[in-house]
Amino acid sequence: MSVGNRERARRWVVLAATVFGMAATAALGTWQLDRAAQKQALQAALDQRSEMPVLQAGQLAQAPGEGAAQHYRSARLAGIWLAQHTVFLENRQMNGRPGFFVVTPLLLAPGDALLVQRGWVPRDVRDRTRVPAVPTSPGPVVIEGRIAPAPAKLYDFAGGETGAIRQNLDPEVFAREIGVPLRPVSLMQVVPPDPDDGLLRQWSRPAVDVHKHYGYAFQWFALCALMAGLYVWFRILRPRRLASAEPR
Repeated sequence: MSVGNRERARRWVVLAATVFGMAATAALGTWQLDRAAQKQALQAALDQRSEMPVLQAGQLAQAPGEGAAQHYRSARLAGIWLAQHTVFLENRQMNGRPGFFVVTPLLLAPGDALLVQRGWVPRDVRDRTRVPAVPTSPGPVVIEGRIAPAPAKLYDFAGGETGAIRQNLDPEVFAREIGVPLRPVSLMQVVPPDPDDGLLRQWSRPAVDVHKHYGYAFQWFALCALMAGLYVWFRILRPRRLASAEPR
């Protein structure tokens, strides 16, 4: 291949790489803007649902397809804790600290229960198999909170789990385990019957980090512009300046 052909091939490779890089970074920037728009829409829906009437037990979703429409609405429920079935979900954080999410079924009526995400407790760093004692009233209680999906799942190598400490909790499997049907939603408890139960309830809202997507989008678009600027300078403007500076 002649020198001229090699130079032309090199130019095409540089152009193709630049176009590909610009397309990729522009697409990533657009994706980040789309994520921000989705979270803004979610925040608007949360704000709207927070103003809706408080749900009672008889109004809670019965079928799985009905649950999403009630997410993040306020609810006030009466029932009895099934304390013997309390689960401590490990590797959960609140305010940047690792610990457990405490989840206990609340019996609304015979054969009808709901998972309640009661709050967060720190883990015993000296004995990782020890679960903290969480005060749980043996009688009827009234609790308040927000309707939410089931507790988020973390990656788990082990699969099915039993015992008080678990990585994840599948509501359908858990319902069969305890022998009580569970509603297709859970409750993030906000107002406890016992304010001194030692649980933290500073639940994060899904759309609070919308600004980080704008920051990421700016970075991707800036990188796209940088690649375009470098190509224009090194492949167009600079060669022309060098050519014009050569003695004739």
